[in-house]
Amino acid sequence: MRPWLAILAAALAIAVVAAPCEAGAQQRRPCHSSDPIDTLVEMSDAIYACWKPPAGTAGMSLTLRFSLRRNGTLIGKPRATYSDLGTDQALNRAFVTSILKALDEALPLPFSDSMGGAIAGRMLAPRFTATVEGAS
Repeated sequence: MRPWLAILAAALAIAVVAAPCEAGAQQRRPCHSSDPIDTLVEMSDAIYACWKPPAGTAGMSLTLRFSLRRNGTLIGKPRATYSDLGTDQALNRAFVTSILKALDEALPLPFSDSMGGAIAGRMLAPRFTATVEGAS
């Protein structure tokens, strides 16, 4: 692998992992927008815009690991790599289901040609975190 390509791959991984979503954060992009996605921030916003965490899940968190094709479709199945869930199993299932539903609704992502080429096959690991109720 060329050095600049390795640096780009590392930067992509860090940027996605370092940008967890908090439900309720101001969205920059509506769910199902057909506007081309040119950046990692736009990609994250496109997925998070479709996520609506269930009531009572504040503070819960889940990180998924997956890859996308250049056409914005999923490669394989997402895999949970981290979770901070509660003790109520039904609420935990609802939380995880809401995240998988958001991913399903957001895909395929409308990548620009350059973004599709840059992201294709790269491992992504976004963290979904429901905001703490009553926090500002």
